[in-house]
Amino acid sequence: MSTASEDFEIELPLLLEAIYRKYHHDFRSYSLASMRRRLALALGEMRVDTLSQLQDRVLRDASVFARLLQYLTIQVSDMFRDPEYFRALREHVVPVLHTYPSIKIWVAGCATGEEVWSLAILLEETGLAERTLLYATDINPDALRIAQSAVYSLDRIAGFEKNYLASGGTRAFSDYYHAAYGNASFARSLRTQVMFADHSLATDSVFSEMHLVSCRNVLIYFNRVLQDRAIGLIRDSLVRRGYLGLGSKESLRFCAHADAFGEVDAAQRVFQKR
Repeated sequence: MSTASEDFEIELPLLLEAIYRKYHHDFRSYSLASMRRRLALALGEMRVDTLSQLQDRVLRDASVFARLLQYLTIQVSDMFRDPEYFRALREHVVPVLHTYPSIKIWVAGCATGEEVWSLAILLEETGLAERTLLYATDINPDALRIAQSAVYSLDRIAGFEKNYLASGGTRAFSDYYHAAYGNASFARSLRTQVMFADHSLATDSVFSEMHLVSCRNVLIYFNRVLQDRAIGLIRDSLVRRGYLGLGSKESLRFCAHADAFGEVDAAQRVFQKR
């Protein structure tokens, strides 16, 4: 290992500890492999030679931390990403949700909101929108602002629509957005039951009593200890027999709380609290 690589490995935990103490964002238990990749990219993009130099700037300038946060958190998603997951929700979860007079759904780690609006459309089409509160949380304030705006580049719509149709969508996708000036703005009618908030699976507590928690492609960035914490928090947030949806590369198999859940659709990572 080169001297530069050795220094990087020494500086990495020091930077994460400094971020936690200064800004109370806890990345210390995130996957080290993920943090290495993200910070190596940040160094180049932010024109800083070492993590120590980056730490100095982060501690003294909150705007630098805000910029760094874009590299440390998950930003990329698509509407109806992994369409079979949304088809599984339509087939297995929605019929049970219809038995409740009111419903709460939580999208944990919502990034820029594509999954939030996907679920809002699904709820609209299945007659659940009016009785559902949809909570969307993330630790990145800039991502939350984008999510709340419900505005995306028009050149992404074809991909969104393809996923929507594959997920079992029943209407024309164009019914849900208005196109103008190169962007697609999603309908205000989808937004009335959606609430956005800052929440960290690493440091915060139980959010509310939920009937469904969708936490997809988030746990893969955590180490085992933090994965167990997050799943424990989600378990405590779910009502009896509530549902949990994970990402396609995530599993409960080796989780400390695996016994608390049964499989609803193993292939699509949909589980139900026992």
